[in-house]
Amino acid sequence: MNESGHQVLVEQDVLRRRLDDGDLPDWARKHYETFRETMLGDRDGAPFPCYFGIESERNGDALYTFVDSMTDKDALLALRDTLLEYLDVYPDYSEACSLVTFFKPPAADLTEADYHERLWHILQFLHVNDPEPWPADIPTDPDDPTWEFSFGGEPMFPTTRAPFYDERISRYCPWGLEITFQPRALFDGITADTEAGQQARAVIQNRIEEYDGVCPHADLGDWGVEGDREWPQYMFSADESQAPDECPIRITREHPKVPTAPADD
Repeated sequence: MNESGHQVLVEQDVLRRRLDDGDLPDWARKHYETFRETMLGDRDGAPFPCYFGIESERNGDALYTFVDSMTDKDALLALRDTLLEYLDVYPDYSEACSLVTFFKPPAADLTEADYHERLWHILQFLHVNDPEPWPADIPTDPDDPTWEFSFGGEPMFPTTRAPFYDERISRYCPWGLEITFQPRALFDGITADTEAGQQARAVIQNRIEEYDGVCPHADLGDWGVEGDREWPQYMFSADESQAPDECPIRITREHPKVPTAPADD
């Protein structure tokens, strides 16, 4: 952690020091500064809806990384390695340690459909190059209410922000794709079947209406609840015609999926 460069796992204080010293690309600076301003600022007096995200940024609980491309193999392999490192350290780092991932802006503007495609390409790439098998207790069918993306043996909730949102400002990021990876373990004690979880959801949904000026998205739901699905929540649609009707990812329990090089004699 905190190695040189930007495609690495980094703590908040180190990240901010590198930004002050000019050690990161300009796009990385813009990405992070916009993220921090969104988390800690307000919109017409309304705070960002997810107060867990606010507290995480305020307290320095999260970890961060930057990725040079949404499609380049080497960039995505670097993300894979960073995500594995994150999964190794997050349990002892903080109780609210998510991984905030900023992607380099594309050379040309992308449509909403393009961003959906990029997200699922990234998640599919991570799945295919996962060194750990798919968890035995997580189904492989995304249409199952207990399905969720998993990597490194851990179920997780990747939530995104992107440039194509006009109304859902809480999901808007002007610079490009942003993915926050949140292991399921971070939600212990605040799941939908707990009183604390129900209270948290009520507060967040009310704040969504205040911040965005629109009702919470129709796909907003809870893991494991019949009728709700995880995968559409990873990137909420703004225009349903540009969003996938079915989950694009293909999950298999076959492992390993990528042939490994033979060991030297």
